[in-house]
Amino acid sequence: MVPLPSPWRADFPALAALAAEGQTYLDSAATAQKPQVVIDRLSQYYSQGAANVHRAQHLPGERATRAFEACRASAARWLKASDCGQIIFTRGATEALNLLAYGLQGQFQAGDELVISALEHHANLLPWQQLARRQGLTLHVLPLDEHGSIDLDQAARLIGPRTRLLAVSQLSNVLGRWQPLDALLALARAQGALTVVDGAQGAVHGRQDLQALGCDFYVCSSHKLYGPDGVGLLYGRHKALARLQHWQFGGEMVLHTGYVDAQFRPAPLGFEAGTPPIAGVIGLGAALDYLENLPGAAVAAHEAALHAQLLAGLSAIPGLRLLGNPEIALASFVIEGVHSADLAHLLTDQGIAVRNGHHCAMPLLDRLGISGALRVSLGLYNDGDDLARFFSALDQALGLLR
Repeated sequence: MVPLPSPWRADFPALAALAAEGQTYLDSAATAQKPQVVIDRLSQYYSQGAANVHRAQHLPGERATRAFEACRASAARWLKASDCGQIIFTRGATEALNLLAYGLQGQFQAGDELVISALEHHANLLPWQQLARRQGLTLHVLPLDEHGSIDLDQAARLIGPRTRLLAVSQLSNVLGRWQPLDALLALARAQGALTVVDGAQGAVHGRQDLQALGCDFYVCSSHKLYGPDGVGLLYGRHKALARLQHWQFGGEMVLHTGYVDAQFRPAPLGFEAGTPPIAGVIGLGAALDYLENLPGAAVAAHEAALHAQLLAGLSAIPGLRLLGNPEIALASFVIEGVHSADLAHLLTDQGIAVRNGHHCAMPLLDRLGISGALRVSLGLYNDGDDLARFFSALDQALGLLR
């Protein structure tokens, strides 16, 4: 197997620590490891004096606020938003999607239609499912074609005059396939519907241009973007943000309040009630600065070569069924006559960290006729040696199970 070294592997100290324990990490679609610059930024924040943001004139508070708002600027630049006011910090992509489902609730009436796809992560299914139940809305599910892409012919039939919102993933966390967003968003815009893109996976693999994409809202998470956990990003077009109702209430988001009435700030601060995940946001800023300084074409080429090597190795295994036709970053599979949980257990025993289960996409796996699947997912720090160890362990495991 070709070595395919990663030039950025040494930037991630956890990989050496894991290797010392005999571990090979191939689960970056769930959570990515963190570069040293993120760890340093977190340590610096805590060691130099933690403080709350936006609320104090003392030096620690001003320093924390500057660092916090610098991350908003980094996020706006990373996503090519028009300005910082389009970026809301949340406590994860899941919270961002729930914010939208509650904040937009007043925009819908009984009989209106929401549209999602059959491949959605639970985070982009359950908020809309529950909104439909609360408001008496119809939830349509766009089917997939044989490759794992949303079927555009079916989408053209299901996105109609009563459609008020389309919410779809950019890149499936199970199928590893880019979705045809340009065509889908155009169908929704033609009906005057709001558009939400779950970019939790897509944001990791290449720079996004949200002005060019033209969606109303875009969501992603820090912990997949090589940043700390507990932080999410919500981008919104200004006109779309103005349609949101406030959904959490408390400190910071209020302009003025008495005992019986209150006035609230607009976005972004109006949707960041309470003490935010300050350290996490500052760490995310370090992660985004790190990613921005990487050679994008070289990263993409490395990920593509590694992914091709993964697919080639899997294709050589008799009885292996690949889910969909993955294009980047990951591959999910089952093997005929082998229970995925048994296989995962034997891989774990050999120090191979992959993911098994439904991958927070139960309805998708139900449609595929399986109860669980193994997923190998790659980060920019993985290399050919990681895959060689994986395939060696897989051969040994299958030798015991078959």
